[in-house]
Amino acid sequence: MNEMTTQGDWMTRRLLQLGMLLFLLGLLTGFAMPLFENPRMGLSSHLEGVLNGLFLLLLGLLWPALALSRRQAGMTFGLVIYASFANWAATLMAALWGAGHSMPIAAPGVHGLAWQEGLIDLLLYSLSFAMLAVCGMVLWGLRSVKGRRLAHLWQTKAWSRAGA
Repeated sequence: MNEMTTQGDWMTRRLLQLGMLLFLLGLLTGFAMPLFENPRMGLSSHLEGVLNGLFLLLLGLLWPALALSRRQAGMTFGLVIYASFANWAATLMAALWGAGHSMPIAAPGVHGLAWQEGLIDLLLYSLSFAMLAVCGMVLWGLRSVKGRRLAHLWQTKAWSRAGA
């Protein structure tokens, strides 16, 4: 087994594990909604956890099909983990603190302390750029390289593991 296969397998497994963890955190956030200073923002946090968890699970399933260099894979992996968890955390903090002036639909007329709003905005803006980069890298990685086709990778690599 070569180093690239080992690294790719590790990243695949970690994406699946972290996806399930974030999905679970999103579900648990849903139970806590009535306790939040801003329950509507709590609903946003619940949905962000569930949807970003599903996104990580999907990306974990797609990971073996991506044609990325080791450096590109590492950057994509790090950015998607950061962006997914930061999205859930930013909305959770806004729900707990009753903050979120930059999210007027989920937090109409709600304002937290300046440092709280600044931290939430920093997370939201940085995760937005990180997720855009992730989407670009995944699209790049899904291109056909040297005759490699997505369907062939699924048949030989991903699905062969499922039967084992």
